[in-house]
Amino acid sequence: MSGTFTVYRWELRKLLSQKRTYLGLLFAAAIAIIFVSTVAARNHGPEDVPFGSYVLQSGLAVPLVLLTFGAYWLFPLITALVAGDIVASEDHNGTLKTILTRSLDRAPIFAGKVLTSFTYALAALLTMAVVALIGGALLSGFHPLISLSGTTVHTGRALVLIGASFLVYLVPMLGVASVGVLFSSISRNSAAAVVGTLMLSLVLQLVAILPGVGAIKPYLLTNQFFAWHGFLRVPTDWAPITHALWVCAIWIAVSLAIGVTVFIRRDVTGG
Repeated sequence: MSGTFTVYRWELRKLLSQKRTYLGLLFAAAIAIIFVSTVAARNHGPEDVPFGSYVLQSGLAVPLVLLTFGAYWLFPLITALVAGDIVASEDHNGTLKTILTRSLDRAPIFAGKVLTSFTYALAALLTMAVVALIGGALLSGFHPLISLSGTTVHTGRALVLIGASFLVYLVPMLGVASVGVLFSSISRNSAAAVVGTLMLSLVLQLVAILPGVGAIKPYLLTNQFFAWHGFLRVPTDWAPITHALWVCAIWIAVSLAIGVTVFIRRDVTGG
């Protein structure tokens, strides 16, 4: 365990020195700023997404609307930027051979890289949440929120539910990060791993809208990005939330199991 956290601290320092780290966080903040600015300029919110019609009534609706927008490409991309690079960059820089011949076992090295990818996903989501809440407060204030069931949720409870929604939303992001680490371990190419992770996310979203795939749709990773809706119903609908947790757990476990197997068996002499 100590070896894992040693690698984790080392990977975090590396992450803080890379431009792509801040690029992803900038994307997360920019989407919130652009959305709030657009709504303020048009004086009209999007009505085709949950809570879109309420953004001018309560700023608490802003981060919830952005959760929907972010699920399609933003957060899969941001997550893939680091997860897809975390192992493959070592191949590109020629440092993987040195890392794998150090005193630490390979499994803790892999675990440290996975934890770093997960931490970045959390940081990106928190960045968007904070900027969206600030923008929402400036746009229309923190007034009570209308739930998906049509009931009024007072500000304090709405903030708690928003926090819970973001936590559930984080779980499929960790699934995307796990897939990114897997592709990074297999491809040995950062660009291929990042693009491959993003393309898989987009393909899964396309599959979800195809006719005749109703049987597999509930098990698609990207479909779990909308499980947070359960928190915004009265009473709370736990079914989609618990479903998303175990579906994402399978995606994460399978991706990391394959990834760590590839990483442990990596031929050091070949890089």
